[in-house]
Amino acid sequence: MLSTLVRPLVDTQIRLLANSKKTDKTIAQTIVTWLGYIGVRTEVTQLIPNSDRISVSLTVGKPESCTEKDWQKILDNLLNSHADEPSDRSEEIEMAKLVQLSRLLAYVIQAGSSETQANWNILEKNLAPLNLDSVTLGAVRSALKVPQSINALDQLDPDLAARAFPLAVKIAWMDNQITAEESEALKALLSLIAPDMKI
Repeated sequence: MLSTLVRPLVDTQIRLLANSKKTDKTIAQTIVTWLGYIGVRTEVTQLIPNSDRISVSLTVGKPESCTEKDWQKILDNLLNSHADEPSDRSEEIEMAKLVQLSRLLAYVIQAGSSETQANWNILEKNLAPLNLDSVTLGAVRSALKVPQSINALDQLDPDLAARAFPLAVKIAWMDNQITAEESEALKALLSLIAPDMKI
């Protein structure tokens, strides 16, 4: 019965997405709307098209019908379950690292010239010397569609920070100058790589 009611809505939404000129925003709004129907507050932070699927990063808030006590139990259970999981989730871990890296690089780009980032064709040519693969480039392009912040560094591990630092330096120097925001990001990366270094 439920599928009979929902199927026409899904078919309509698919046609809407196929004909939309702003597919990313339409998909994000659709996800937020549908989860909103069951009282879940959601923010889509990133959409990455990859082969036959779309990877979606979400931030989910406490459902309206959920008590603070139950919500805290859910958070605690998630933390405990992650601690007990075997380390065979390399693909998910790599995807998480890709999301972190792309958000960080997007932040450095946004911290520089807004004129450069406005034109992806120009920006893609400027990024060519970094030798980023197509998946990473796609992730960066997607991350640029929403404002990023230095908070992208919060959960960055030192190894990923070491990988990101030379890329971030090259991006910051693309216009032969480093803004205060770019400098702050570079310092934060250095502090992750070498916590004892005085900057």
